[in-house]
Amino acid sequence: MKKQLSFLLVAALILSLVLAGCGGNKPAETPAEKDMVVGFIYVGPIGDGGYTFAHNEGRLHLEQELGVKTLYKENVAEEDQEVMNAVADMIDQGATVVFATSFGHMDGLEKASKEYPEVAFMHCSGFKMTENMGNYFGRMYQARYLSGIVAGLKTETNNIGYVGAFEIPEVVRGLNAFTLGVKSVNPEAVVNFKTTQTWYDPATEKEAAKALLDAGADVIAQHQDTAGPQQAAEEAGAFSIGYNTDMKAAAPGAYMTAPIWNWGPYYVTQVQAVIDGTWKAESYWGGMADEIVALAPLTELAPAEAAELIEAAKAKFISGETDVFVGPINDNEGNLKIAEGQKLTDEEMLSMDWYVEGVKK
Repeated sequence: MKKQLSFLLVAALILSLVLAGCGGNKPAETPAEKDMVVGFIYVGPIGDGGYTFAHNEGRLHLEQELGVKTLYKENVAEEDQEVMNAVADMIDQGATVVFATSFGHMDGLEKASKEYPEVAFMHCSGFKMTENMGNYFGRMYQARYLSGIVAGLKTETNNIGYVGAFEIPEVVRGLNAFTLGVKSVNPEAVVNFKTTQTWYDPATEKEAAKALLDAGADVIAQHQDTAGPQQAAEEAGAFSIGYNTDMKAAAPGAYMTAPIWNWGPYYVTQVQAVIDGTWKAESYWGGMADEIVALAPLTELAPAEAAELIEAAKAKFISGETDVFVGPINDNEGNLKIAEGQKLTDEEMLSMDWYVEGVKK
């Protein structure tokens, strides 16, 4: 009887261990999933309707998809100490992943990555990397080229204005791609370029656009964070190309389309990799094939013939058949910069400091 009882006790113990090991149909939530905190450092306010708004939409998508807790800080100046202070505050609140979203945050984030080697850092639009800091951006120049087709077909004065933040490779590359798109359908058009020396300043952006409009521009494009330039175009009876998000509501009487961002899927992929223990610092530069960049739907103000031309060019970008910076391409001083059949490398595009033919400064 004792032997029989012992056998039953052992069998019950084995069964309980098996059941405990199975844990039901759903695996137990790991500490990484339950406790994950992700920080976002923004250069402007989330209500800018443009660049920071688009990143914040990505943050909200991340929360929805993975259920992680997120933190964010708005209006963080592009100064090393400001960035490092924001990072330290987020880490104090439990952040183990931090995204910084503006070019000028790069050096501060690099320093922070060395101070906090256990944290995963990712920097948007820059080029520096460390053991635990990667960088990420999208091939927005592809969508800008497509928007240039719209502007080139729309202009009647052959004078297009372009408001840009700074003369850095990101802005120069976008301006050049836009101009190439313009010239592909309208060889006579020129693009006049004016900088504001700020990413986020609605009033300054608007004034820069007004100056271009006063000089004869009838279409305004931008590499700025708000709809200020488009509002200036609407007030002048001109037309506009937006940026970052679909900005039709901000200037419905002028807006035709915009190159736009879709950050959410990228944020999900990176944070999931951290959770899985597979994340490593890398340089990501996705294009239209990844859907991280796109062209917003054309409005009724866009030229009717633009849609077909855009779809044809877009298909070639997605398939890899061609890209924007394929020669022959001259600079705006008449020098051949890209020979026929040659294509710029990523490194050459990321360091671009010259302007294509058709750009006037």
